[in-house]
This record gives sequence, structure tokens and C-alpha cells, in this order.
Amino acid sequence: MQLHTIYTGNLKLDGGAMFGVVPKSIWNDVYPADENNLCNWAMRCLLVVDGDRKILIDNGIGDKQDEKFLKHYHLNGDSSLQKSLSALGLTPDDITDMVLTHLHFDHCGGSIKKIGEGQYEPAFKNAKYWISKAQWDWAVNPNRREKASFLKENIIPIQDSGKLNLVEKEGELFPGFRVRFFNGHTDGQMIPFVQFKDKTIVFMADLLPSAAHVPLPYVMAYDTRPLVTLQEKEKFFNEAIEKEYILFFEHDLYNECCTLMQTEKGPRVKAVFNLPEAV
Repeated sequence: MQLHTIYTGNLKLDGGAMFGVVPKSIWNDVYPADENNLCNWAMRCLLVVDGDRKILIDNGIGDKQDEKFLKHYHLNGDSSLQKSLSALGLTPDDITDMVLTHLHFDHCGGSIKKIGEGQYEPAFKNAKYWISKAQWDWAVNPNRREKASFLKENIIPIQDSGKLNLVEKEGELFPGFRVRFFNGHTDGQMIPFVQFKDKTIVFMADLLPSAAHVPLPYVMAYDTRPLVTLQEKEKFFNEAIEKEYILFFEHDLYNECCTLMQTEKGPRVKAVFNLPEAV
């Protein structure tokens, strides 16, 4: 098995929304905002290569949205999904399995490409698309709070293509690749646990956006059930500390991976590092 970081570019989001009830005077010291209160966030994905199987976890925002939509997110950086795959000698056609943690546009926008006015097709034409059933049901019948994050053009074409695979149970999706469900951020967020040699790499998605969110009260205002997130974080952190998990961040611009430790103040970051140092 091989693991590769796939960079798809960055976006900017309101710092207050990203840190919820935590005052800016506190979070700004560890994750600084610009003059417009915007923080810069990565859209970092993970490629798992195991024999002929090439599993991509999430795929960024994509490039099919119009300028009116994208201007709100200030896309930046030189990376793209295509560039990152090309650097490994791969194309989207080489991906065999597309695992989506959830269907918010910054995680799944690259799933589908536009081929004409009102016409779309899978960007990974040879891949099966894996999504939790709970998240799929939640996304195709969106609540008013999340509706703007669930874009039909990112979602419905997956079903229309016949490549949709709904995951109903936690457990092993592929050899050495397990998934578990978390419901605080959005219903049925599917978090991958990858067994690599003697280590477990956990793709954190929006369960933990960054190392700055490790203190338990640091919960995003985007989360639909913040108290559930709080409970999920505490339970997961205790497990991660005990089993020495390596946490892989999708959104942390400054830190790619970390481990945790228990302190008098609760769970805290033990060490930060890049994926190659971990594996």
C-alpha cells in the first residue's frame, strides 16, 4: 500500500463561522484571519494505492461552478487535482474508487465535470463512488441550513451515471480501509481509517478541520448538531490517544498531520508533521 497527499487548492472561509462560539481574540492567535475576517483553508485529499486499486478520498471544489459562486470563496494556490495526480503519473481515469466523506461542495465538487449546458458526467469515469446512505438521503433532501452546500450538479449526476454505491454499515470497505459514521457536522459523514503498516491514518474531513480545532469547544458554526460534534470529538480523541492514531487534515493550511496527547486541559496536539514523515 502507498499513501499520497493530493492537493486541490485552497479556499477562504469566515473565521467566525469556522470557530463557532470561540472568540476571535483567541482563535486568531492560532489560525490568523485577514482584514476581511477570512481564513485560508486547504482542500487536501488522500490517495490510497493498494495493488490495482486506487482509492481517492474527497476531491475538492472542482472547476465547473460559475464565477458568481466561486467569488465568495476566494480560491487560491497553485495546486489542482489534475496537477497532483499528474505528478504521480496518474489521471482521473486511473481512480478505481472515489470515497466521499460527505457531499458539501468543497469535498465533492470535483466528482462531476460539466460537458455542456446543463450536461454533466463523472470526472472519474472508471471509478465507483462510495457515499454513506445517511449522507446521501440527507443531501438529496437538504435542510434549509445546509441547502447552499449541497449542489445538485455535484450529486445527482453520480446517481444518473449508475456508479453510486451507498454504504449502510460501518466497517471494512476495502482491505485495510475501514469507515465510520459521524453525525455532528452533517448526517452520515463517513470518516476513513486506513491501516498502513503498524499505523492507523484517519482522514479527518470535517470532524476535525484543523489542529487549531482540537480543544473540545472549538466546533464550527457550520455543524448542524454542535453538541453531537462535541461528544463525537471527545470519544474519538480518547480512542486516538490510546491507539496512537495519525490524524490527516483535509482543511488545515499549515499542518498536514498530527498526533494527540492527554493533558490537564484535555486533549491537545502532541506533534505535527507531513504525511511522508508519518509513513
